[in-house]
Amino acid sequence: MASHLYAALTGRARRGARAILFPGAAVAVLLSAAPGHAAEGQAAPMRVAAAAGAPAEPAARPLELGSYLAGHHAFRQRDFGAAARYMSEAVAAQPAAERLLLRALVAKLASGETDSARTLARRLLALEPDAPLSGLSLAVSDFKAGRFEAARTRLASTGGRGPNAFTVPLLTAWAEAALGRYDAARAALPEPGDNPGFAPFRSLHGALILDLAGRPQEAEGLYLEAVEQARRPTVRMVQAVGSFYRRAGDEDEAERRYTDFVSGENRSPLIESALGDLRAGKPATPIVANGTEGAAEALLAGANLGLRARSIEMALIYGRLALDLRPDFPSARVLVGQILESVGRDEEAVEVYASVNEASPLSWSARLSRAAGLARLGRDEEAIGLLRRMAAERPERTDALTRLGDILRNRKRFAEAVEAYDAAIERIGTVEQRHWRLLFSRGIALERSKTWPRAEKDLLAALELAPDEPYLLNYLGYSWVDQGIRIKDARKMIERAVELEPQSGAIVDSLGWALYRIGDYDGAVEQLERAAELEPLDPTVNDHLGDAYWRVGRRNEATFQWRRTLNLDPEPDQVPIVEGKIARGLPDS
Repeated sequence: MASHLYAALTGRARRGARAILFPGAAVAVLLSAAPGHAAEGQAAPMRVAAAAGAPAEPAARPLELGSYLAGHHAFRQRDFGAAARYMSEAVAAQPAAERLLLRALVAKLASGETDSARTLARRLLALEPDAPLSGLSLAVSDFKAGRFEAARTRLASTGGRGPNAFTVPLLTAWAEAALGRYDAARAALPEPGDNPGFAPFRSLHGALILDLAGRPQEAEGLYLEAVEQARRPTVRMVQAVGSFYRRAGDEDEAERRYTDFVSGENRSPLIESALGDLRAGKPATPIVANGTEGAAEALLAGANLGLRARSIEMALIYGRLALDLRPDFPSARVLVGQILESVGRDEEAVEVYASVNEASPLSWSARLSRAAGLARLGRDEEAIGLLRRMAAERPERTDALTRLGDILRNRKRFAEAVEAYDAAIERIGTVEQRHWRLLFSRGIALERSKTWPRAEKDLLAALELAPDEPYLLNYLGYSWVDQGIRIKDARKMIERAVELEPQSGAIVDSLGWALYRIGDYDGAVEQLERAAELEPLDPTVNDHLGDAYWRVGRRNEATFQWRRTLNLDPEPDQVPIVEGKIARGLPDS
């Protein structure tokens, strides 16, 4: 607790600590602990009751305030496990504070502590009968126990505010379907209202319900409606439609749907697996086999909608509840991992990825994501070992080798990175347009390992495949400038890169350096000053600006920039060069 509490009480956590989490209540909590905010001789009240006019709570004890602040900070860090612990401590001291109960409930659900969350949900319902999250979590418990009528009744009294406005009716429809009342289920489906993004999900779930009811003609119409309404069909839509046609005996239509989806840049292990099963003659199964699985599918839809709305907490809660309802749900498991990864919770994310069933088609992509997470955590050897095993396991695939090369390159193990990229390109055979990134990556590793002829060949080949990629144009152009070769070609390429990415400090720096190398020092200063505004903490940009200042006679400013460069963690081999410039300046041009 001490480390979180210390962080919460420092300046970083203080800013914005007011009504973000507890509108109208957090201010009172913080003010109650501040000197001068209570009349002399009076205890400062801790008013955290949610309803206006509710009785003031008793004076805050130190543990309560510390737990609240620590929990608040944990929320800001998306550390929902810690937030659950601290908010639970605060609730223990203020058991009737609805907003504290709500935040503790949110934290427990987001961290996957669904069983203990339901204890809080019942307490919150006693204070607020239509509390949306409380009703939702308890309805999921009813689904798990097969109490579908109880789930339907509970959902009917659950508030439909926010994301629940779509998810609660969807779950109600699946409760009706679980009871065999399919027409009532269709009637319960949510209307899209003002949000057209809801329409494809409504149609898809209507189709799944009719499919489960054994009404294929009606189901087909809604499946096709869902695909048409979606700007780009989701993986789950294509899975469902393909499965429907396979079970209906129209394998040609199923194959067309699968192949259309995975053509070009689209890659989906689930669709590729379904296509492989079709060609191998394996029987198809529906993606939803009963009402409980349909409810889990509804929660997965809610999680995806939450992500689209950038509501991370709600997306994570829906994903956790989907797994609580259906633990063997790889799509939900991977989505939870992706949400955790997106907010920097790599430790939790790698654990979730590791729990994906190895028999699932999603296991491969989950392991790739796990390796990336391990690398971000500094557990390089674990990541490298995992990727080497994967590359040996599937000799026809290149993605594990590519990811391996990227990790090695980022760790400046350039020779090993080149070996990984070489193996990946050998497996490809014929290089196509979509492989330009791989050639670019190998070109970088080759250039950094002082193998310029091969590097230049890769970079030119990548540029032929992707002529308007700004970072590729910049890398090759800068490499030429830095070596003093093909300066005119390099300048044109970098100028084109600046047109494409005018706010990239690295690319603007390259243009400034090209001007410097051809002796246009005034032009170089103009561009390099702009680069330094865009990338003020980049040691290379500051070093280049120092050189340009020296050439135009601004020598004090040049020395300042070089000293600044040394404080910005430059490459080790650059340190003695910069120190020499500080001591002696630049030689005559």
